[in-house]
Amino acid sequence: MKPSTESIYRTYGDRLFTIAYTVCQNREDAEDAMQDTLIRYSSAKQEFESMEHIKAWLIRVTINRAKDIRASFWRRKKADWEENAASLAFEEPEESRLFEAVMGLDEKYRIVIHMFYYEDYDIGEIAQILRCPSGTIKSRLSRGRRLLKAVLKEEWKDD
Repeated sequence: MKPSTESIYRTYGDRLFTIAYTVCQNREDAEDAMQDTLIRYSSAKQEFESMEHIKAWLIRVTINRAKDIRASFWRRKKADWEENAASLAFEEPEESRLFEAVMGLDEKYRIVIHMFYYEDYDIGEIAQILRCPSGTIKSRLSRGRRLLKAVLKEEWKDD
């Protein structure tokens, strides 16, 4: 099974961009990571077992590509995610504050929280996609939640 790249883009494009943005923290690099992932998908010779297999493969490749872009030698000028946050649409002000809090976390917590809460993966699936033990995912999720709680509590007190 290998649907067309166009149908994959329509189905998963927004998710891939969001995941890449979570890692890169700027729009341009996230778009590059997403496009590179779609190019790799279109040139991949393998057949996939199911749509879930395709989705997991795309997410893994997107995360890896975003990490590569973020660490690349050529990335000298980093646009701050806060500059780009204004261009993102949030329905409620709370969503914007939560987004800012999540983006302030270390990458290892940010990725796990995004995959768990926004992509609806369970701990086992995240561990498989990121290729690390499920205990590691559990602890990252727990620590990420604790950090978010502390940041959001502090913000609440300031209001």
